[in-house]
Amino acid sequence: MIHRRSLLQVGGSTFLGLGLSLLAARKAKAEAAVPQVKSVVLAFLTGGGSHIDMFDPKPDSPETKGEFSPIATAVPGMHFGELMPELASRANKLAVVRSMSHGDNRHLSGTHNILSGAEQIFRGDSNQDKSLNRIDWPCYGGAINLLRPSSDGLPAQVTIPHPLIEGNLVWPAQHAGFLGPKHDPFQVKGDPNSDSFRVNDLSLLEGVSSKRLGDRWRLLDQFSQRRADIAASEAGVGLNEYQNAAYSMLSSGRLTSAFNLNEESPETRERYGRNPKGQTLLLARRLVEAEVPVIQCNMGIVQSWDTHVDHFPRCRNDLLPPTDKGVAALLDDLVDRGLLDQTLVIMVGEFGRTPSISPLAGQSVPGRHHWAHAYTAVFAGGGVRGGTLIGQTDEIGGYPVTTPWHPNDIGATVYSSLGIEPDTVIHDRTGRPVRLNYGRVMDVLYS
Repeated sequence: MIHRRSLLQVGGSTFLGLGLSLLAARKAKAEAAVPQVKSVVLAFLTGGGSHIDMFDPKPDSPETKGEFSPIATAVPGMHFGELMPELASRANKLAVVRSMSHGDNRHLSGTHNILSGAEQIFRGDSNQDKSLNRIDWPCYGGAINLLRPSSDGLPAQVTIPHPLIEGNLVWPAQHAGFLGPKHDPFQVKGDPNSDSFRVNDLSLLEGVSSKRLGDRWRLLDQFSQRRADIAASEAGVGLNEYQNAAYSMLSSGRLTSAFNLNEESPETRERYGRNPKGQTLLLARRLVEAEVPVIQCNMGIVQSWDTHVDHFPRCRNDLLPPTDKGVAALLDDLVDRGLLDQTLVIMVGEFGRTPSISPLAGQSVPGRHHWAHAYTAVFAGGGVRGGTLIGQTDEIGGYPVTTPWHPNDIGATVYSSLGIEPDTVIHDRTGRPVRLNYGRVMDVLYS
């Protein structure tokens, strides 16, 4: 990466031209690898969804199959779990990767991997050691904001409907990590299914019109120019960057409008499902229309899908039906609006669930437990070849029997689809060069 300070020191146009040429060459290489999109929607099954009960049923394995039966899909020979009927009928739009695999059965570091496309730097074994930290890898939007900054008032990433927090424990890879806070995503905190839902950070104070905001901004700009000694300092430069970002978002109506679900008809809202998951996915569609590059949809409060206890009732009543309905509605809307080809939709958790069904120690109600050795990721849109099964697991869904794919590979695919070469070298705040991603682009999605 070319730093602003380096450019100022060099002061010549030759170095700038060379840097821009290199960036253009990298962008061209990334574009040649996979079809390009304007937005990526990541529907994150926080806690780890059960691949066996959703997309990789094992009806011939009595110890594995559980309470749900397989159902046919729109694609001959492809079967899903019975609680996924809407996506089953749209399987011709899906690429289902059943051979996702890695070796980390821990929530926090596994979450870091899928939300950043990079494995977490080891800091210790406790959950607190793995919580959100500025030495972590940046989330996708953080890196995109660095490499492809926007001038249209839109953040590079919006996380909805709330961040992943449990008490004082904040899940990692929810900000820009070592790139610093100026590249952090925009995080929403609220329930989009509530009639009172609004994003206060994007609302002007009562009595402050857009014209008055502009007048205040011009006055602040004049004051800042007179205080050049402060603005030239590192703290001043950082403050100015935050102010610029805040003003851009407030003065641009695109993001504010995207969060106004009252613009949607009651019929559309019902089609997604009047629940937090469905309305989160409806928000995602509106953010795609606003051309936000990365939209992270947390499908429930943190660890919602962590079904150690009461697994089958939770899947039946709380998890699978609203997710199935909401994602199907999202795909339909993207098709109807001509947006599916320019949007990559991914549904995945940090891992899957165990093939075996057993109670935890001290519990009487059985569940499925953490299982990173084999699980499923579902892709749609963005040039992905629909109606395809990629990879296969053994007879109980325990291990891949075909080429495994890693969360780093999802990261490489996300970056490539947005025109960023995964092996781009970036720098942390100390100037240390690091490679953005070590995965391989999942070309099987497109061939």
